[in-house]
Amino acid sequence: MLPWELAINPPRYIMEFDFTWILLGFPIAFTLGWLASRLDLRQLRIENRQAPKAYFKGLNFLLNEQQDQAIDAFIEAVQNDPDTSELHFALGNLFRRRGEYERAVRVHEHLMSRGDLTQPERDRAQHALALDFLKAGLLDRAEAALRKLEGTPFEEEARLALLSIYERSRDWANATEIAVRLGNSSHGSFSARQAHYLCEQASASATAGNTEKALAMLTQAVSMAPGAARPLIDLARLQNQIGQPHDALQTLLKLPEAAPQALPLAAGLLANIAQNSNEQQATLALLKESYAKARSLDVMEAIVKLEEDPSTARQWYAEHLKHETSLVAASKWISGEKLQDEHHHALVQRAMDQAIKPLMRYRCAACGFEATQHFWHCPGCQAWDSYPARRIAEL
Repeated sequence: MLPWELAINPPRYIMEFDFTWILLGFPIAFTLGWLASRLDLRQLRIENRQAPKAYFKGLNFLLNEQQDQAIDAFIEAVQNDPDTSELHFALGNLFRRRGEYERAVRVHEHLMSRGDLTQPERDRAQHALALDFLKAGLLDRAEAALRKLEGTPFEEEARLALLSIYERSRDWANATEIAVRLGNSSHGSFSARQAHYLCEQASASATAGNTEKALAMLTQAVSMAPGAARPLIDLARLQNQIGQPHDALQTLLKLPEAAPQALPLAAGLLANIAQNSNEQQATLALLKESYAKARSLDVMEAIVKLEEDPSTARQWYAEHLKHETSLVAASKWISGEKLQDEHHHALVQRAMDQAIKPLMRYRCAACGFEATQHFWHCPGCQAWDSYPARRIAEL
């Protein structure tokens, strides 16, 4: 039968179909759908009461600096929703901040073991794990974890952390490698830092008796960072030690132009080299010119050392006191005076010498670490070039 014939004369079984069943089915289907939606909403409410409530409770504790309660709340949230990676990151960071590095490592290692973690989250977990090892002082494990972050969004942070590790362990070869990579990126020039590495290696070579290698390294450091003070000072010191005072003097004469603020650090060395090379007068003129621009106790001491007339030399202490209220200069001046009561003079001098000892130290501008000698690399905060060239009495 053709379709138009079916439309005109439908079969009997179609005509006898009862549409009442369709009308009865609509309410039943609606009821079943409504019940299903209610069950889903109930389950959603249960989940919302568990994980988010614990999470926000932990966040509130964290904002109030109640880290113990915050950790308990986050642990509860993780137990209720173990698949949430953000809660694991928050919990691991809290453990690290509290110094519980072993627990932080376990949290982040658990994250790394999950197969459903996306690549960005895996990189983030690897970075967090490296920070755990770094904070715990496990430098070898931290180094291995940081090396795995090459080619990830955390690459630059990992390189800076690696640089800190190599500097702390005095691994200057690897530190140089990382500094070169950082210098080729957007972190600016690391030439001054690399010059410090060469100076450190040159010092070790000179101590071992390999002066030729030390001289080559220091010459390279001067070329790499012409505006840095340390390569010039270290090179001049080594040249003077191996019997080349004229070369040492020529090296130090570059310092007032390259780094004039660092001349006080080399003033004593410059006076010794001038005496060894018979260049006292030219050096004395240079020191006086430097002192006129910026009064310095070390430069003043070098001038006193090179002055031929002792009375003229002692007058520099009085001249310094005219411009600076300096207990150090006063003590130096009194030490050369001949008082009638010699016994009490000695007692006063001893008391003043004791009083000026703390004033003759150097202080790190970054962390405040004080030392009797000047450091290019702070032992306290590991910062480079953070010690001013002036004593505490001059700050």
